[in-house]
Amino acid sequence: MGAISERFEAMPHRLASSKARQRVNMIVFLGPAILLTLAFFVLPVIVDVVISFTDMGRSLRINEFTFKQYEKVFVGDRRLASVITLTFVYAFLTLAIFNVTFGLILALLTTAIPKVSGGFFRGVWLLPRMSPSVLYILLWVWVIRPSDSGLLNQVLKQIFGVKEVVDLLTTAPLALIVVSNGFIGASMGMIIFTSAIRGIPEHLFHAARVDGAGSLSIVRHITLPALRWPISFITIYQTLSLLVSFEYILLLTKGGPFFDTTVLALYIYRRAFQSGQYAYGAALALFLIILGVVVAMLGWKFLDMKTLLQKPRIEVN
Repeated sequence: MGAISERFEAMPHRLASSKARQRVNMIVFLGPAILLTLAFFVLPVIVDVVISFTDMGRSLRINEFTFKQYEKVFVGDRRLASVITLTFVYAFLTLAIFNVTFGLILALLTTAIPKVSGGFFRGVWLLPRMSPSVLYILLWVWVIRPSDSGLLNQVLKQIFGVKEVVDLLTTAPLALIVVSNGFIGASMGMIIFTSAIRGIPEHLFHAARVDGAGSLSIVRHITLPALRWPISFITIYQTLSLLVSFEYILLLTKGGPFFDTTVLALYIYRRAFQSGQYAYGAALALFLIILGVVVAMLGWKFLDMKTLLQKPRIEVN
């Protein structure tokens, strides 16, 4: 009886020791991630908010704290509405046509052929993403060059007999940035969807074929239902990525002609670093952050991402 009572008396100390050990482990493993998040995500937002309430210009001096930048955002900048509209059109077209749909098609095609051939094709498709942005855009500049030396004009002239020089930078700038960004953006969806397809149990495909199901029926009733969450993730992630990225647009079209391909992120960059309006750029950046949060919350709600993160009903030890 004495030994049993000693064990019960020692239990609170063991529980306290276990909780202390858990706290130490949490600090050791999560501490660096928390510090990096604070340093590179939270602190820049705080700095951005402070600068947006100033009159900081090219001299980097702050003379007063003011709400003028936000008045300009909501009232004074007549071009901002068209820039935001273009941003959503660009993001929607790139996402719907390439990042999700074309990425899914690539994943379905490369998993339907032998593994070696499919892996080789995916590796080739990933080369632009692994190469520097400047090199990727240089290839596009060569393709769309409005002269007889451009690849597109050579193909149109030699194969289709088109004599007039095609200048996509002038005639179809929006389509150009959608295609150039979409081709490289589809690679991420291709990898995520391929991984999800590989994770589907093989016996489901064998059973469907035994029952006489064709390839389209298998894709519709087995593959696509299994890709619900990967599609939702890619949709939200790529939407946020498209809202804040602009490097390919800057390198390819420089936002032109005029402002025809100037998305909101590029507009902020121009205002802050080219025009020297740092305070106004900070206000626009804060507006973009809020816009991204709203888009993320809407995607979380309508794509039901909360269900994906629910705890499993069956615990496996």
